[in-house]
Amino acid sequence: MESFPIEIPLSSPVSFSNRTLTFRDHAITYVRTADGREGVGYSLGYEGAGLVSEAVESLLEPMLVGEDPRDTARLWQEMYEGTVQIGRAGLLLRAISTVDLALWDLKAKAAGEPLYKLLGGHADDVPSYASGGYYRDDKGYEGLREEMRRYLEEGHDVVKMKVGRRSVSEEADRVAAVRDEIGPDRTLLLDANGVWSSPPEAIRACRAFEPYDPYFMEEPVMIDKVETMAAVNDAIDYPVATGELEGTRHNFARLRDTGAASILQPDATVCGGITEWLRIANYAAAYDVPVAPHYNWNLHASLLGAIENGTWVEYFYRDMDVKVFDDVVAEPLSPGDDGRIPLPDSPGHGVSLDKDALEEFRQ
Repeated sequence: MESFPIEIPLSSPVSFSNRTLTFRDHAITYVRTADGREGVGYSLGYEGAGLVSEAVESLLEPMLVGEDPRDTARLWQEMYEGTVQIGRAGLLLRAISTVDLALWDLKAKAAGEPLYKLLGGHADDVPSYASGGYYRDDKGYEGLREEMRRYLEEGHDVVKMKVGRRSVSEEADRVAAVRDEIGPDRTLLLDANGVWSSPPEAIRACRAFEPYDPYFMEEPVMIDKVETMAAVNDAIDYPVATGELEGTRHNFARLRDTGAASILQPDATVCGGITEWLRIANYAAAYDVPVAPHYNWNLHASLLGAIENGTWVEYFYRDMDVKVFDDVVAEPLSPGDDGRIPLPDSPGHGVSLDKDALEEFRQ
């Protein structure tokens, strides 16, 4: 096993409600077998990718070397229970995620199957939405409108924008501008990145957006404030979605069972890998809860293509300079002119990384 961080700079700083970024870092993990096969996994680091990689090599590698890489369920349990006193979520779970992704990549390659076919093959392509609406110093209402026009021209009927960095009245004006630009019949998603601290504050803001018919509000409050999020979900006329920072199936079950979220957004690079992502999706299916995975379209497209209760894959255009991981992907996926992403038909999970590019950004 080998794990290392990469860091890809942004051309200019970009902000969402409560954070400004100047680069994107990822932990990259390779798992190699005695017969010469190789699988790869990765996770966004948020300035901690080096710690994730260190956890892979110092804590997880000793548990796995010499094991059968096809035993994904058993190895997941051993990694999780072997780090439970200092893990359960966050950094350690991201480390487990990178390893589990690599193991599934190996398993699908050994089977000679694309991942989505190995997992069940529900669809050969999946719908996507264009994600954007971030804040930049030189980006006003017209810049926001131009961005949304671009997404419509690319063929998207579903778009997402950030909210929560400015006053409620200013944010309502931003949402109104986007709704006016995309028209009444397209789908508008909102994302607050957990910015509001209490039910009254979050409910007031979310209600200010109701006239513009949003499909969901993502993360109105921080993920750990489950009861607060449930109060918001109960009080507004459109559903709360969350899960991009959440851990295992047990935490997702709590989100659903308390009424905190009506749409779940697990990220396989965060929640424990493909093994745990599938458990979350199948749990959600038992209650007809939609799944709309966070980011990582190159991977999540195949996972969405394997389940019956998926909605959309989140897609970022590279020239928007927000998510830049495609700089190290050998053959990145992209939507067609109908907004749908065709699934890769090569064996494995389909995310082959460019090793020259990895070396360029390696830390």
